[in-house]
Amino acid sequence: MGRRRDSQRPGRFRRKAIIAGGVVLVEAVALRMRSGRLGGNVVVRCRRGHLFTTIWIPGGSLKSLRFGWWRLQRCPVGHHWSVVTPVRTSDLTQEERRSASEARDIRVP
Repeated sequence: MGRRRDSQRPGRFRRKAIIAGGVVLVEAVALRMRSGRLGGNVVVRCRRGHLFTTIWIPGGSLKSLRFGWWRLQRCPVGHHWSVVTPVRTSDLTQEERRSASEARDIRVP
């Protein structure tokens, strides 16, 4: 008789769920340290220095390719693809904050 797959490695799913939850938690904490927010609308900077606002959800991405902490995303300011990283808004000038809030990437449908 064949063995059930579930009995081959008890707790395997649970272990994967704990690891995935830990990864999301680490990203959320890093995002909080980097941008001062836990997610949602976050100001990011592309490699060319453009600032814009995007939706950043720890552990998920619908509009970008993820590479660890960085995300490859379309920059709506320079109209190019670039790696973006979150920025703490308190470190920006008032003019930079204004321009970042006016430049938003596409909304998720």
